[in-house]
Amino acid sequence: MIPDIQNIATNRKARHEFHLFDTYEAGLELTGSEVKSLREGRANLKDAYVTIRNGSAFIVGAHISPYSHTGYSGHDPDRDRQLLLNKREIRKIKQKTAEKGFTVIPLKLYFKKGWAKVEIAVAKGKHTYDKREARKSRDIARDTAREMRKYS
Repeated sequence: MIPDIQNIATNRKARHEFHLFDTYEAGLELTGSEVKSLREGRANLKDAYVTIRNGSAFIVGAHISPYSHTGYSGHDPDRDRQLLLNKREIRKIKQKTAEKGFTVIPLKLYFKKGWAKVEIAVAKGKHTYDKREARKSRDIARDTAREMRKYS
């Protein structure tokens, strides 16, 4: 039996580099060789972002490597891919990104019941001092948990 959700790729730096606000699940408009390449787990979301053009959302900079067994007519690995979202969701995202400093980034790419999905989030970039503060609080939490285990 195939599990409901199969992870393909995650943007691990996203939570470190950005404050995340609203998250959305979107479908992807893909070609056949792109789907086969995703099933092999060959995707990268590192420098990807989402833009809205002509009332449609597109993911830009997501790299899906060419399928290993394709012939001469493979796909362009770095092409812009349309996201399948409701008009209401696109309108909300567009309003939020109109504010200064906000952007939309992909968090993870996965298969859900056989369909390729991407989780996107409205985000605002962190400053260096925010990153240091987050690391410091994480270290403190880890140390206190370690001490608590020692005495229990």
